[in-house]
Amino acid sequence: MKNGGGVVRALWMAVPTVALLVCAVFLLRLHRDENPAAQVTFKAERVDLVERMQVDLASASEAEKSAVLAITDQESQTFADLARAKSASVEQESRDIAERLASGGNQGERDMLAEFTKAFAEFQRIDKDLLELAVKNTNVKAYALAFGPAAKAIGEMNAALSRLATANADLPQGKAVLFALGAETSALRIQTLLPPHIAEENEQKMSDLEASMAAEDAQVHKSLDGLAALPKLGSNADLATARARYAEFGNLRTQILALSHENTNVRSLSISLNEKRKVMLVCQSALAALERAILAEPIAGATYGAPVHPR
Repeated sequence: MKNGGGVVRALWMAVPTVALLVCAVFLLRLHRDENPAAQVTFKAERVDLVERMQVDLASASEAEKSAVLAITDQESQTFADLARAKSASVEQESRDIAERLASGGNQGERDMLAEFTKAFAEFQRIDKDLLELAVKNTNVKAYALAFGPAAKAIGEMNAALSRLATANADLPQGKAVLFALGAETSALRIQTLLPPHIAEENEQKMSDLEASMAAEDAQVHKSLDGLAALPKLGSNADLATARARYAEFGNLRTQILALSHENTNVRSLSISLNEKRKVMLVCQSALAALERAILAEPIAGATYGAPVHPR
């Protein structure tokens, strides 16, 4: 019992100290609330945070767009990293202002911040998917193959067929010329169908384009086989070159179509212009409303952010 009494006495002795601390906190809070200069400073801190959030949010959005539009993997990755860094800054600033609103803001301001936080979470979710797509650049790579190695292969094939047709124009009924021209024409049609396929977003339209390519591909092979069946052309060097270059084009076409189906540039651009734009507007609206609410807080004997007698 003696020890129990000591504990009780110690607790009673601590009561004045605790009460003094509570009074001190209350007086400091009261002093800040009643001190116009302190209130203005506190308001300025929160407004500054909101404005920094607005700037960093805009910077994150611009970096994301640059990542989508960049034409190299390195550029896309650089801008994607910048977008993520700016987004992280907004997240930290949001936590900082939440702490200040918890101690000195009003419920309306806290509700506005909650609205922003919800929208910003969606902003980050969209960005995660969008940036992962943007850095792959599959459409850009498909275009590079189509207008680079694939175009070169078709050009070399057609050059070989033109030489063959010229050298064998005297064959009966002009069959060498007709077969060569048929192969060239169908191969060029396939080549012209590749860019629309790369740009296309709809899978059914892609399938329709591929069906047209398959039909033209059959015509190319039919024409080349027709040439091979003509007298003296079975082992023709130019025909062998044309076949080799078309086979090379076929392999490249398979790669191009695979990249095109991934469609990362088209998909990321679509997300950026639609889903991302909408959530960005919600975030901006919530921050603007929060800034107006903070600026509108009355301070006895002082104004901040608005004229005393607006005209």
